[in-house]
Amino acid sequence: MPIDFCERNGLIVTNTWFKKPKRRIYTWKAPGDWRRHQLDYILVKHRFRNSVKDVKTHPGADIDSDHNLLVAKFRTKVKKIIRFRKRRPRWDLEKLYAQRQSVQEALEEKLGAIEGENGNAEAQWNNIKECMLDTISDLVGKVEKIARKPWVTQEMMSKMEERRKWKNVNNEEGRMKYRRLRNELKRATDRAKKEYLEKICNEIMEFQRTGRYDLMYMKTKELGWKENHGIQNVGIEDSQGNRIVDQRQVLKIWEKFRVHWAGQRLFLPGIEVGV
Repeated sequence: MPIDFCERNGLIVTNTWFKKPKRRIYTWKAPGDWRRHQLDYILVKHRFRNSVKDVKTHPGADIDSDHNLLVAKFRTKVKKIIRFRKRRPRWDLEKLYAQRQSVQEALEEKLGAIEGENGNAEAQWNNIKECMLDTISDLVGKVEKIARKPWVTQEMMSKMEERRKWKNVNNEEGRMKYRRLRNELKRATDRAKKEYLEKICNEIMEFQRTGRYDLMYMKTKELGWKENHGIQNVGIEDSQGNRIVDQRQVLKIWEKFRVHWAGQRLFLPGIEVGV
């Protein structure tokens, strides 16, 4: 049955979505025009149901068939593929400025060694460029990639780069290594994020205990939450350690917390806090 087939494969019958006159619905008529049936259907994946704007038949179309032409109108938006170019590592200019004297001396020494060499302009320029790059690489180095999140370490970023290499390797070994690296990275990220949030929470509570409310609010802003998140995303624990996510109960717990601190309000949206 078509209905069972659609349920198994996550499809929808677009012919039944739009209210049309009968002449725009039937797709076949019996010889003698004594009965008309809807036999042809356009099936679409459920995720693309909003892309279908209209479905109807054209009885007058000459298609050399005893079935009517069934036409569907779609409007879809193709996803733009943004291809990121890999950025070249930048030289550590601060270190170069701090060690400019030693860099200048080493560069003068290397350039003096090749000063008497003969060759065309292209060869001389390649020698000078090679001397400069070798000197800066040895004494200065390049800037390490900076993580966007404060809890992301260089070790985790190295694992991300390794995981990216195995992402598009379409064999059993590549899939196993990618899955292993993904699981290791997820565990390390969750652990580092939890430790970071616990550290920030302890600092905020210490500022609140000592009465440094200016530092307390500044430290809270460092977490990067937006004001429009509000309290609806809060998950907190009650005095028995039970997790509370219902908004009304969360508001009651926060009210008790506010009264307990004698009007000193402390809002930490998104952090699990034991009351």
